[in-house]
Amino acid sequence: MFRRLEARGTGATVTLQFEGRAVTALAGESVASALLAAGLTAGRQTPKTGAPRGPFCMMGTCFECLMVIDGEANRQACQVPVAEGMTVARQEGAAALALDADPVP
Repeated sequence: MFRRLEARGTGATVTLQFEGRAVTALAGESVASALLAAGLTAGRQTPKTGAPRGPFCMMGTCFECLMVIDGEANRQACQVPVAEGMTVARQEGAAALALDADPVP
């Protein structure tokens, strides 16, 4: 469904891990772009219904691409450049925010 229109940059590639699957990406592209090019369209599930969601705007305004990247939840995959050895996973429901922790006395 999705494909890269043209290779940009040096043509160098990196490999990231998406839920145990190796995904090859172009250096400099976003995590969302790499996953879409690999055929992976759903990056999270909604907290209420569990409906699958995926990247929409690709510029950081819609927050539909939230994923767990290198163990950190609520990362916008369209705003994070790929890196060698990075681990990426779907975000299921709402992830806890630092604001949800006990207030500082």
